[in-house]
Amino acid sequence: MTIHGAGGITFGSLAIGAGLALFMTGSALAADLGGMKNPPMAPAKSDWEFSANVALTTDYVFRGASQTDESGAVQGGFDVGWKFLSFGVWASNLDFGGADSNADGIADSDVADIEIDWYAGFKKSLNGVELDLGVIYYHYPNAFDPGGDLDYIEFKAGLSGTLFRVVDAGLTVYYSPDYTGEIGDTYTVEGALETSLRHGFAISGTLAYIENTDGNAILADGDDAYWYWNAGLSKTFKETFTLDVRYWDTDGGSGCETATLFQCDARVVGTLSASF
Repeated sequence: MTIHGAGGITFGSLAIGAGLALFMTGSALAADLGGMKNPPMAPAKSDWEFSANVALTTDYVFRGASQTDESGAVQGGFDVGWKFLSFGVWASNLDFGGADSNADGIADSDVADIEIDWYAGFKKSLNGVELDLGVIYYHYPNAFDPGGDLDYIEFKAGLSGTLFRVVDAGLTVYYSPDYTGEIGDTYTVEGALETSLRHGFAISGTLAYIENTDGNAILADGDDAYWYWNAGLSKTFKETFTLDVRYWDTDGGSGCETATLFQCDARVVGTLSASF
């Protein structure tokens, strides 16, 4: 059968054309539907996390006391996280002065010139509050310490969260059954606050108390208990580099100013760090 006036197009050719069009449309629709049913799979997030850090500081201050005889330090560490567990190592150069190893009146050995901290922890968030439990081993390789082993273990327990949606707050308790130098039970309580400002700036501070319950001296001035605190301003660049300027002080006596080592008087410390 021929439809006249249609340029010789037959009914059969129209039917074949329509069938092909329907087939092609159906194939495209099926492909679209198949794409909707099976979207590209997003790569699974790993339970493992790795990070590293390095820093240059004008003075390594630990709990208010200089560990480098008021000189600079190079520091760095590496951390591994797996789910709610974390492991890491951190190191810094030191200056604990010299020792007379031959009893000839000449300081011919370094008491300690490097510190390596090994640590492991558990972190878990509960209703906006983070619980942080951990253990730290402070190691001083090749230290000359016949008067008492400088190496020691410390346990920590901390809570942190956000106050008023703008201030990060934390409280951490540290306990060592035998503090550095084998002076016995020592505990430290630290409270910290930090708030972020615009353009990568942040302000933060710490107030803490440390005490040796056996009555042995911790500070260079002979105190077995003291307060220490710091306050600082930091600026982060490109989410990697941070410049921190911080004021440190303690309530130690006049010995903090006259000490030849482990000075614990007021000071300002500058630190440039990077995290990767």
